[in-house]
Amino acid sequence: MRLKDRICIVTGGGSGIGRATSLLFAAEGATVVVADRRRDAADKVVAECAAAGGKAIAMEVDVSRSADVARMVADVVARCGRLDVLVNNAGYGTFGTVVDIDEAEWEALMAVNVRGVFLCCKHAIKAMRQTGGGTIVNVASVVAAVGIRNRAAYVASKGAVAALTRAISLDHVAEGIRCNAISPGTIDTPYYDDVVARAPDKVAFRKGLEARQPVGRLGTPEEIAQGILFLAGDESRFAHGTILTIDGGMTAQ
Repeated sequence: MRLKDRICIVTGGGSGIGRATSLLFAAEGATVVVADRRRDAADKVVAECAAAGGKAIAMEVDVSRSADVARMVADVVARCGRLDVLVNNAGYGTFGTVVDIDEAEWEALMAVNVRGVFLCCKHAIKAMRQTGGGTIVNVASVVAAVGIRNRAAYVASKGAVAALTRAISLDHVAEGIRCNAISPGTIDTPYYDDVVARAPDKVAFRKGLEARQPVGRLGTPEEIAQGILFLAGDESRFAHGTILTIDGGMTAQ
């Protein structure tokens, strides 16, 4: 029960890494706010948490909208009395070089992947200050450290998340607020199912994704959730501005 009685928000909690993190946090004693712009997906994860004996609340939120984020944090504080942990997991990727990608597509991705992290941290920190501190875990990516081809916007966004993590950590450490990030490798999530489905040769494309990791497979959402739990819990209390990489050896090459 490493998060017993703590109040935690997980954005993008309706699927993939967010779903796995929500389930794990609930199993570790937290009250989990499963925040997702798809209310039906959030509701399903809340039902899974409840079936396993955990506590969870579904909230519909678009993290790119300041009013949505402010309402989410205010609702959590009103219902639960405080906010202890924020996991900024909401995000997505797109294909294209800087030449190929449409400007509107670039802006839409940055609005979720970067502006969303900024807004959630902005409002969460205000709430955490009121109760003496808290913990933030941002979901970055190995592409914050190593580039990959044909993903310019995604690479740029995750680089920004890693840099913002360090800035927030330094700015708010004296307030009892820790901010760290996790950098996953390629993870077997519904997002990648969609990516593979659009590939001309699905088998070859998936094999290429698997081959990027020396371990020879994709990671699982549950493996990343364990890293997020470590950064959210007391075991990592000396970690400030840390970027924890869990990538099957991708960045070791």
